[in-house]
Amino acid sequence: MSQATKRKYVIRELLEEFVVPTDNQQIVKVTRGCGNNLHEVVTDQGGAGFLVSMPTKFRKNVWIKRGDYVVVEPIEEGDKVKAEITAILRRDHIRHLKQNELWPHGFADETACPEKTDGRETDGQTEEEEEEEDSDSEEDDEDDYSDLFVNTNHSNNYCGDDDDDDDDDDDDE
Repeated sequence: MSQATKRKYVIRELLEEFVVPTDNQQIVKVTRGCGNNLHEVVTDQGGAGFLVSMPTKFRKNVWIKRGDYVVVEPIEEGDKVKAEITAILRRDHIRHLKQNELWPHGFADETACPEKTDGRETDGQTEEEEEEEDSDSEEDDEDDYSDLFVNTNHSNNYCGDDDDDDDDDDDDE
């Protein structure tokens, strides 16, 4: 399988499949990246963090940053590394888990998803305007990949003809 094909399947799995943790899996929060595809995480109970490893299918295809939530499965053979990442959770995954009441209570206050509630401030908008915004945002959510990590280390260079160069040649004549 080529690298591009592998990336396509991994991204599709990340975007489309909603993961529900099994009995031996748990949801943890990434506190820092330690290098060599290792990340330090904490559970919803807090306490000391532990290391988890990223499986090879995610390496160079998906990036995890501090504050992201992942599903991990414990491994027995590790002394320092206690678990392996099985799934990376995005905003829509978190929303799905909260709706099904599977989200850990320790993380409940940290992930305030903008849900429509009766007690929220309206910022001077009427209910009709809010409903229009909600319907517009639902249509945009399907194609919104803004929460995916973008590598800012690479610049997007534009290679095109500049009209300014042609003007300078005309001035010289």
